[in-house]
Amino acid sequence: MTLTFPLPAFLEQKMQPQKAKLHLAVGAFAAEEVTLGQAAAIAGISQTDMMGELARRRIPLHYDEADFAEDLKTIAVLTD
Repeated sequence: MTLTFPLPAFLEQKMQPQKAKLHLAVGAFAAEEVTLGQAAAIAGISQTDMMGELARRRIPLHYDEADFAEDLKTIAVLTD
């Protein structure tokens, strides 16, 4: 999907396309509408860079009980 809309003049001077994509990705991630990987893809950056952007903005990563259980399984496999 392509999204096109006019920006107010004061934003047009400050907001470059890459910065707009990053803001969109961060907002969608914070709203739990996209995963870390999807947010990184929207912003056109690596997942590591996306984690850095989220940390800089003090937005926590999504990590639930299912993620924790999966990590425990991985640790068990790696330590056998």
